[in-house]
This record gives sequence, structure tokens and C-alpha cells, in this order.
Amino acid sequence: MARPVTMEDVAARAGVSRALVSIVFRGAPGAAEATRERVMAAARELDYQPDTRASRLGRSRTRTRTIGVVFGVGHDFHGDVIDSIYAAAGPADYSVVLSGVTRRRSEEAAIRALLAERCEALLLLGSQLPALEMGRLATSAPVVSLLRPVRAPAVGVVRSDDADGLGQAVRHLAGLGHVRIAHLYGGRVAGAAERRRGFRAAMSRLGPAAQPVELPGGLTERDGAAAAEAFLALPPGRPTAVAAFNDRSALGFVDVVRRAGVRVPEQVSVVGFDDIEQAAYDHVSLTTIHQDVEALGRAAVEHVCARLDGVCDPVRETVITPTLVVRGSTAKAPCG
Repeated sequence: MARPVTMEDVAARAGVSRALVSIVFRGAPGAAEATRERVMAAARELDYQPDTRASRLGRSRTRTRTIGVVFGVGHDFHGDVIDSIYAAAGPADYSVVLSGVTRRRSEEAAIRALLAERCEALLLLGSQLPALEMGRLATSAPVVSLLRPVRAPAVGVVRSDDADGLGQAVRHLAGLGHVRIAHLYGGRVAGAAERRRGFRAAMSRLGPAAQPVELPGGLTERDGAAAAEAFLALPPGRPTAVAAFNDRSALGFVDVVRRAGVRVPEQVSVVGFDDIEQAAYDHVSLTTIHQDVEALGRAAVEHVCARLDGVCDPVRETVITPTLVVRGSTAKAPCG
């Protein structure tokens, strides 16, 4: 049986380096158009297919060509990002190993499991590790912090512009005539501080008419429900609009206020953040801030592949601008 065609074979046929072949297959910048065409022609001629993990291990004792991903179990948005990581890693000839964080399994344990699997790089989704610990980890393997800004030596960052996203939510609500706007903030989780800062900055730009309110929120529907109870307990003149930390907390908020007889969006408009699948359901129709999961996953994989494949790639931060998606949970501010 003939051995599988490798990226090295494609590189030899095209007369370029393996690193350049990797760039072409990932669609990353750094290769001239003529070179891209030559590489793709060589791949077609050789009928190149990405190798499985087993074949990768078989042809290299020192390389596993695996990327480890640490994620929060039960976080819908993490699942969306993981899907995009798989989509980007396959064409680059890397496989993905997942390790989940739960209430009974720490992030440190999840990382140890990936290192035991001989993963060559780590993508940490919404990591809660101290920056110093991340920096230490990055001395032994490339590390990318996904969804959380962090200042640590040798740690790459790929994230959305969370502050801008909350600013877009506030500007949308203000454009509908809302001046009494509440933010359900996310506590200490990744991105929460940036979104809270974006809310405050956007409200300050509305001038003296603005009436900002901040209520404790969080990641889950239960957190949103608790925020809704606090919202309902506010005195008359409570906010007519809410910008939630994420979609799940927004959905928990909507469920509770509707059961209390408050109409959405006629009496209170609600904006989420993330644009998870449930947000688009007809009976939900949640206005939200869309994070570009494809761009996030692709950028994260490009970070680690460039370093592992020997392509010049200084550690950097990639910030992707989110976009507003308007659905049925927001409307003009009620009179009075």
C-alpha cells in the first residue's frame, strides 16, 4: 500500500518550503498568488489529503501536530468557537484535542490533561488563569488566550472588541429613544470588564439625559433570572432597555420579566451578546451582538500554526470587531 501523500511531498513538487505550503492551505497572508496556484496545482496532482492523527504520529517522533483546546463545558458560545477551530485546523494538517472545565474539574486539570496528550500548542477559551501563570505556561508551548485580553509574555490573544460591542448595543437602544438603560454585567468572567467599560463609555456619550443602571448578571440563564428579579424590584422609573452580558443571561432575564407581566419589547427592550443559535429562534428573536466565530477560530489556529511551522510570527493580539444583529426584542422606547 502506498504511503499517504504529505505536506512535504506537496512542498517538494511545488518547489517551496513546507511552511509556505502550510500558509497556502490555511489561506493566510504571506504567499504570492503565483505561488499559491503552484502549491494548489501540486496538491491536486498528488491527490493530497490531510493525514489522520495516527499517520502524523507515525511519521514524526517529536511532532504530534495536535492543538489542545481548553473550554467551559456548558458554554454555548465556546461550542461555536470550537467548531470554527476544527474547520481551520484540518486544512492546516493539525488535529484538535478538547479538554473541558466543569464545576468539579479545574482549568489547571484540563491543561495538564492536554500536555499529557503531547499537544504542541494550547488555545484557552475564556481562561481564568492569572496572567503570570499563562506566561509560565507559554515558556513550554505556544499559548493563545481566546476571548480574553491578557498581558503576559509570549501569550497570543484573539478576541472580539467587547467594549465596542456593548457600545453598539447602547447606541442602538439610544437610537430607539431609550435613555434609561441597564447593563447586566458578567462579574469576573472573560470579557466582562471590557463590556462593562464599553457600556459606561457609551452611556456617558449620551449626555446628561442618560440614566445608566448596572445589575449583577453572569453567564447563565439563572444569572439573568436573578438580574430580572432585581430589575423588577426597582422603583418606578426603572430602565426601559437592557444590554445583557451575553445571550444566555438575556434569555433568562426575558423569561422572568415576561412571566411577571412585563412585555418585551413593548415595555422593555433587551439586547444580548454572542449571537448563539437560540437567539435566532422565532419565539426568541433576540437582538444581539454577533461575534465572528469563524474569524476567531481561524485567527487562533493561524497564531499557533505559524509558530509551530516555523513561519515568522511575533506574538500579537488580534481584535475582531463584532456586529449588531437587530431582531424582535428591541423597539422604540415607551412614552412616559
